[in-house]
Amino acid sequence: MLVAPRRTLGRTGFLATAVGAGDLADPSIGLEACASTLRRAIDAGVNVVDTAPAYEDGLSERIVGRALRGLRERVFVIDKIDHPHRPVSEQLAGSIARLGFAPDAFVFHSISTRDAWAALVSPGGAFDRLDEQRGRGACRFVGVSTHNPAVAREAIDSGRCDVVLMPVGPFVDLGYVELLPRAAHLGVGTIGFKAFGAGRLVALTEGYGRPLPEGGPVLAAPRLSVEACLHATLTLDADVQLLGLSTVAEQDAAFAALATFSPLDAAALEAVRKAAAAAMEGTGSVWWNPSR
Repeated sequence: MLVAPRRTLGRTGFLATAVGAGDLADPSIGLEACASTLRRAIDAGVNVVDTAPAYEDGLSERIVGRALRGLRERVFVIDKIDHPHRPVSEQLAGSIARLGFAPDAFVFHSISTRDAWAALVSPGGAFDRLDEQRGRGACRFVGVSTHNPAVAREAIDSGRCDVVLMPVGPFVDLGYVELLPRAAHLGVGTIGFKAFGAGRLVALTEGYGRPLPEGGPVLAAPRLSVEACLHATLTLDADVQLLGLSTVAEQDAAFAALATFSPLDAAALEAVRKAAAAAMEGTGSVWWNPSR
């Protein structure tokens, strides 16, 4: 096994691997090929998978469902509620139909302002509706994903979230990182993303494979290696770090970096952070680092 479980994911009690598989839906290669790629990661030991209806209009959920045939009990599956202002029960039913099973956790997707969080947890709000559906067997655990450290703090402190998904990596607001010990103390599972800065730290892109626009700034700073990004991210120590793992090459690079990981000392971690900041210059807005 290339990836071995290492830590309980908060109060869920699930013994999770340090890395999980995020969205890998690619309609250009089709459902079966994507499912085969995801299954390869699971066969290597990865046991946390994240999906959402918004990822390629439900294709990601269908890929996860296909990949986990016969393997469901081995994997902790996180799905999302994309629209907190729409009926929660209908959204959950659609996701469960596409997956072919109930996920372990449903989380509200990208709740990234404090007003949105306050509305979510208001009496009779969407979080209450999710808790009702949990009681009916739609999932066992609940939470949120966010791109705002202030919302992450409120979610962790609220007592309502079993898991919180938030940016963790060499180029993220340190407000997220500072919350990791607090979450562990309160039994809230932490699931990180943005280890590669939406791909910008390792490739010339605006994010997630989008080429930089022509006529933009000349980027002098070199890209970082997968190993540098992943070693810095794992040093920060969220319970699980979601990676794309979208191709065999991406998987092999991540597994190789995992095999050589040991926590960075403070000086080495700061060096990666400085290199990451330089690499991000000129690549566009950083939506996961709002000013606080």
